[in-house]
Amino acid sequence: MKGRTCFLARRYQRAIRPQSLTVSRCEIVASLSLAADIGMGQPTGQSLRTCLLALGVAREMGLGEPDLQDIFYLSLLRFVGCNAHAEHDAAVTGGNEMAFRRGMATVISGEPAELASHIVRNLGAGLPATTRVRLVAGAFAAGSKDARQTIAASCEVAQLIASRLGLGASLVRALGYSGEFWNGKGLPNGASAEAIPLSSRIVNVARDVDVLSKVGGRQLAEDVLRKRRGRAYDPTVVDAFTQHAWSIREGIEEGSLWDQVVEADPGVSIPLAGDRLTAALKCYADLADIKCRFTRAHSPAVSDIARRAATNLGLDPEAAAAIGAAGLVQEIGKTGIPNGILDSAQALTPGQRESIRLSTYLTHTTLARCHGLEAINALACAHHERLYGSGYHRGVTGDQIPAGARILAAADALKAMTSDRPWRPRFAPDEAARRLGAEVKSGKLGHDAVDAVLAAAGHAAQTPRQAWPAGLSDREVDVLKLISLGGTNREVAEKLFISPKTVGRHVENIYGKIGVTTRPAATLFAMQHHLLS
Repeated sequence: MKGRTCFLARRYQRAIRPQSLTVSRCEIVASLSLAADIGMGQPTGQSLRTCLLALGVAREMGLGEPDLQDIFYLSLLRFVGCNAHAEHDAAVTGGNEMAFRRGMATVISGEPAELASHIVRNLGAGLPATTRVRLVAGAFAAGSKDARQTIAASCEVAQLIASRLGLGASLVRALGYSGEFWNGKGLPNGASAEAIPLSSRIVNVARDVDVLSKVGGRQLAEDVLRKRRGRAYDPTVVDAFTQHAWSIREGIEEGSLWDQVVEADPGVSIPLAGDRLTAALKCYADLADIKCRFTRAHSPAVSDIARRAATNLGLDPEAAAAIGAAGLVQEIGKTGIPNGILDSAQALTPGQRESIRLSTYLTHTTLARCHGLEAINALACAHHERLYGSGYHRGVTGDQIPAGARILAAADALKAMTSDRPWRPRFAPDEAARRLGAEVKSGKLGHDAVDAVLAAAGHAAQTPRQAWPAGLSDREVDVLKLISLGGTNREVAEKLFISPKTVGRHVENIYGKIGVTTRPAATLFAMQHHLLS
């Protein structure tokens, strides 16, 4: 057996060993911005263009390096919290939150009448008239309170991700003002004028100028700048954009956006390796897993199982770490799948299945430009390939599938089988093992990989519980777990045999202790501190 283990280790390591596990933080953030663009229904690179435009205007305004650094990262991370409210947006828009966000892009900084008109004309486009009427009525009934919660959730989740990346306090603070207006009529807190960080004021205008220019050219953008000057936009910022934006846009080359942004980083590019790189890669897991209640904490669990399985197969720590890293990023492409598909309890249509199959391609394109992640990307985007060619997105077979991807495939399948899904409850471990065995017999999964994954899952190290983070009590952790998985106060109360009112008090205490105001942000806190395992 020892000889076979050594043979397997050599076989797997030949295809896995990474060239480097050091990546620039700037490139990680730029990569996350590509995923956020997809989630917002925007063309890939929209945030990169915003970054270059905002930086260019800020330099013309004479801003110093600290402001420029905040503007750089704020441009790229402003919408990285978009998946925090994906389920909600899908529910109120008929299933395709990305299409709705794409349509709203030109009016998110508009006056209430402009927003209302747009919703009436576009919400539920393509759906039956009766469905559209219901959706529009629901949107108006929810009103500003619903919008405030949605924007607050996006801001708070973006702040948590920025903190995990080790970015500065001023940048984290600025992310909390992404929806605020100069006249105080924005969201979530109604901040106004100089109370809004200058970096936020500049980035908000830069993003809108880019979107509007793509839709209606310079004329539309200038018309809107004049209309929103002194309302949503800082007048001084508008004047700077009116004077300088167009010459700056002419210098932005679409074919080399990535390189231009990396070169434009105002600070020293910080290399991430070891634990710091792992923390950064967990941001991909945060962004992907929070999108759907059925996948929360999925990626870290797959990563852990796959890493243990690699060790079981005799791989050295470097190769096992690469497989574990790939497990953290492998689901980022699901940001491009509408929640109406991910959350569906019905059989998927052929078109919906094709959308699912696109996810690994989107994972590949999101990670492809990060120097140092090449080997990890090769594993991550292949974890849905199957030995007989029935997988996706390339449909490769046998030894064409990276060896580490076979381990990830088995770990991912096991985690999915032992978790609830919209169309079925979780399988017991023995039933999941039986089903994995059937996948081996049908030629989909590798025998060695499945055996190693089952051994890893069955012998996970059990460590004594430490004190809960932020001083949470046992009962508060129980409540946090259940609300993070989508439970209402009444549903949580029934499971814990307490009253809904008591649950509400626990939720208030939890928010106070962890410093958030929304359930999505509380959910991400639970995910980041491994409370959903």
